[in-house]
Amino acid sequence: MGFFDFVKDAGRKLGIGSDAPTPEELRAEVTKLGLEAKDFTVDVKDDIVTVSGTAPSQEQREKIVLALGNVHGVAKVEDRLTLAEGAAPAAAATPAAANAAPESRFYTVRKGDTLSKVSKEFYGDPNKYQAIFEANRPMLEHPDKIYPGQMLRIP
Repeated sequence: MGFFDFVKDAGRKLGIGSDAPTPEELRAEVTKLGLEAKDFTVDVKDDIVTVSGTAPSQEQREKIVLALGNVHGVAKVEDRLTLAEGAAPAAAATPAAANAAPESRFYTVRKGDTLSKVSKEFYGDPNKYQAIFEANRPMLEHPDKIYPGQMLRIP
C-alpha cells in the first residue's frame, strides 16, 4: 500500500513520559485491538513506523496501518504488509473477487466532523454512518468518539 501520512500530534499516547512510541508499545496496541498478521514486525525510526508481515485480509491490513498511525508521535506509516494467499475481504464472494477488491478510501477527521457528516460527504446519506463506524472497529469504541487528525477507513 505504500506510505501513509498521519497527524503526528493527534492520537492516543502510548507508554509513559515519551512522545515517541516504541515498537513494543505499537505491537501491543495492535494485539490489544485484536488485529493480526503473520510474521508481524514493527520498526520505528524517528516518527516513521514501518510495518511488515502477512495480513489475513485487506481489511485487517488497513486496520493495522490505521491502528499504528493513529498513535501520538507517529507521522508516517510505511506499509510493507502483504496479503495471505487467497485472502478475502468479508464482502468478497470468491477468492477471485478478493484479489480484485479495491482498497478502502481514507479520511482525516477535521474539527467539527461527526460520522454522520463524513457519511453524507462520502455516501450522500448521513444515516449510513454506521458503515464507517463498523469499518473502524475496534479502533473506534463509540460513533461519537472521533477526534481531529484521526484517520478513518471509508469502505
